[in-house]
Amino acid sequence: MTTGTFRFDSWGVTDRGCARELNEDRFIMEPAIGVWAVADGMGGHDAGEVASSAIVEQLATIGLPTSAPDLRARFEDRLLRANRQIQDFSRQRNGAIVGSTVVALIAYEGQYACIWSGDSRIYLVRGGRITQLSSDHTEVQELLNRGLIDAEQARTWPRRNVITRAIGIASDISFDIEQGQILPDDTFVLCSDGLTAHVSTEEILQSVEKNPPRAACEDLLARTLARGGSDNVTIIVVHCEEGSGTLPVVGSGRMPSAISS
Repeated sequence: MTTGTFRFDSWGVTDRGCARELNEDRFIMEPAIGVWAVADGMGGHDAGEVASSAIVEQLATIGLPTSAPDLRARFEDRLLRANRQIQDFSRQRNGAIVGSTVVALIAYEGQYACIWSGDSRIYLVRGGRITQLSSDHTEVQELLNRGLIDAEQARTWPRRNVITRAIGIASDISFDIEQGQILPDDTFVLCSDGLTAHVSTEEILQSVEKNPPRAACEDLLARTLARGGSDNVTIIVVHCEEGSGTLPVVGSGRMPSAISS
């Protein structure tokens, strides 16, 4: 592996939920190169699926990096390629708005970076606490940041699901990055907003602390579906273990995609 003294136990699940006909979410897990990502497509019937698929298909071509900066540069290049691909598709549809959120974890030799655009999220569970590393790119989050509404108002704000950034909606891409050092037993949780619409941050923490990645994913998905599953839902759990060598690369998905299974 190229990720130094850490090895990764990863699992991912995705489901269309209880209310949607199609699953427009996609995900990719590549522990051997240190890349995990969730993409939540938007744009109506089949278009969102095209956008999210473009992202994970491009990320699958990254290859083995030679350094942390090289991995980040390769990742950003693939996002640019996906953005151009989605823009081309949009032009074929007479300029229809087509795009996808993306949230990713990249890791190299004990360093990690979280990269995101939109409202898919990444959490870090460390030492019995959970921290949201990403900040939603949504209208309601901007209002919260400016102190114009409070958390209680945000929960029922009429435009709370309107995102302000995504891949594919403009000629340039816009994303944020959070970086840090990996510690032994760190666990990262990546998810689309289909999870956080039904499951609280505290429940995510409890599930991850009690279960290995596969069981945590299945537990969180079951909770989401039992509560109505109002959107597509995708979850990746990545546990970081100190040591060399590789762990079995495992994954699960309820969609026919070689990339995501």
